Amino acid sequence: MNQVSFFFKEALRSIGRNPIPSFAALTAVLLTVLVLGVFIPAVQLANGAADDVRGRVTVQLFMKTKATDAQIDRVQTALQTEIPHVKSVEFVSKERAYAQEKKKNPEAYALLGKTNPLPDTFRVTPDSAGNVDKLLAALRPEGVSGKPTNFDAAIGEVKASKSETNKIVKVTGALKLGLGVLAALLVLATVLLISNTIRLSLFSRRREVEVMKLVGATDSFIRWPFVIEGLILGAAGGALAIVLLGLAKVTILNQLEGIATLISRPDMIAFGPLIGLLVLASIAVSALGSGLSLRRFLRV
Repeated sequence: MNQVSFFFKEALRSIGRNPIPSFAALTAVLLTVLVLGVFIPAVQLANGAADDVRGRVTVQLFMKTKATDAQIDRVQTALQTEIPHVKSVEFVSKERAYAQEKKKNPEAYALLGKTNPLPDTFRVTPDSAGNVDKLLAALRPEGVSGKPTNFDAAIGEVKASKSETNKIVKVTGALKLGLGVLAALLVLATVLLISNTIRLSLFSRRREVEVMKLVGATDSFIRWPFVIEGLILGAAGGALAIVLLGLAKVTILNQLEGIATLISRPDMIAFGPLIGLLVLASIAVSALGSGLSLRRFLRV
């Protein structure tokens, strides 16, 4: 117990001797944890938004106007049993489609009278948004001329609503990449700053370390105060960052009902586990910085 107390006293004394590097290291940890605290939920939100849009991707098969019931049944059977990458198939009759569109725009459809220009339609959901192109290739294989042709002659047109998905995936990918690069750079800067702080502490106490070695102190006994110094700086920076994140959550996010609802998705990490993850991250970064410095510079 006395030994542990000695280690902590030496660590605090070392921080007091090097206030500017220690403050820089603490600030770096604080900024890193803040970025990670925003980065993790942001990535989850981006993934969730992309998944939601992906889930709405459909391929629509418009039957020819004069398609018979037998032809419709044949196409439906093929979609359900022969075409790959099909998750589900929904048939929308021309009568149902007419009723739906008439509700949306009754005045325009009133002008049509009893004429129904809409075709029977199949809404095909792919098993994955990434397989839309494969599904389209199966629905429109290359014909004798080398051009894509509908797999059944009764099909008039095939359309895929994937432009929205591609845009969302690109935007969320860029967001994740940008935040990831920023977080990685901050983690690297924090590790180097903590390493430099420990190095300065070692340099300022090099005579003490030499004397301790001469009187028989082990390497682990010499290392522990410096390791604890790094952990204290990391824990302090992480704690300040968590306090700031908590204040932001209470004073800003909780007051904005729409945002609060958005970030309470079932697949979002809860605030408690997020805090635990950030604490571990701050300790890990600090330990890495301390270990790097001790390995390179504790050679007496």
